[in-house]
Amino acid sequence: MEAVILIDVLRRAGAEVTVASVEPQLEIEAAAGTKLVADTSISACSAELFDLVALPGGMPGSARLRDCEVLRGITSKQADEERLYGAICAAPAVTLLPWGLLRSQKEADHMPPCIHGQAPHLLGSFVDQLFGETVAKEVAEILLMDTSDDDCRKEELNPTEWSFEHNARVLLPVANGSEEIEVFTIVEILRRANVEVVVASVEKSVQILGSQGTRIVADKFIGDAARFDYDLIVLPGGRAGSDRLQKSKVLKKLLQEQGEGGRIYGAVCSSLSVLRELCRLQDKRATAHPRVGNKLMNDMVNDANIVIDGRLITCYGLSTVMDFALAIVTKFFGHGRARSVAEGLVLEYPRTWREREREREREREREIMLGTLKFKP
Repeated sequence: MEAVILIDVLRRAGAEVTVASVEPQLEIEAAAGTKLVADTSISACSAELFDLVALPGGMPGSARLRDCEVLRGITSKQADEERLYGAICAAPAVTLLPWGLLRSQKEADHMPPCIHGQAPHLLGSFVDQLFGETVAKEVAEILLMDTSDDDCRKEELNPTEWSFEHNARVLLPVANGSEEIEVFTIVEILRRANVEVVVASVEKSVQILGSQGTRIVADKFIGDAARFDYDLIVLPGGRAGSDRLQKSKVLKKLLQEQGEGGRIYGAVCSSLSVLRELCRLQDKRATAHPRVGNKLMNDMVNDANIVIDGRLITCYGLSTVMDFALAIVTKFFGHGRARSVAEGLVLEYPRTWREREREREREREREIMLGTLKFKP
């Protein structure tokens, strides 16, 4: 997820991003079992000049990066020539520190420009360093980020239990043009919650080209995936990808059977158009970015990032897909497991209504003790 988010955001900002494999092969299996195909091997990059070298985290991925002598030489040269290098999560300690490229705070003023930290907080830093604040803000707008309100706004209508006697099974159909951030984020968060997730290609190849050029390797073809039932079918966004998903006859049949069987389905942003065409949503409420949603349904919920209406779950867009996936985990297993997954990803888990009420009550009690509360509601 860290690798794909970095690739996506930097390419949207206008950077030429080269994804290099330190393995003998170009196809990489990531921590949660998702697969992507690198652009080239690391050895082909040894003589290249880069404005930034960025290392994603993860274990044992960070250790495998550390053990690559070619990558070490590239990054050390980057530091010696005072060009940007950065690392996320485990990579600063596991990769940069043994290389001597992560120094103490006392030496920070004398070190080359090095950025390290957690993925969500790094995105703006990388873009800002390379292109400036204006471009960083433009990319944030493209990603539908609302920095004025960090709380996840979720609305649930017609509450329905999503519990099963078996392990939850989820199908994620993908097509050329699907948003790779959404694909990898949904898959990783659900698999961390021990959900069985199948990524299925509606194309003639299991290798999918995402909207920002990342090559995704699906688990199987949609025809093979259609042999099984799924508790949830969730569609990633991306306008071109959504158009291609909508043309799949196999997916159309699957979604119709999903609705007839009273099972769950969901969509991120533009893929709501697929559900509208292939499922009956007349009595349902949903959310998507206004540029997309208001053209699809008259009764959109535009003031919520996530809307759950019975057995339909929808998401505003790219910037809220983590909360979307965690909302699915919450519906499947409850707040405890969702919070555990969020903490494992170093994400702030959205507070429940009861937690917010307890916080307000504690604040009122503090004000009363300090004599600053003029009236008590």
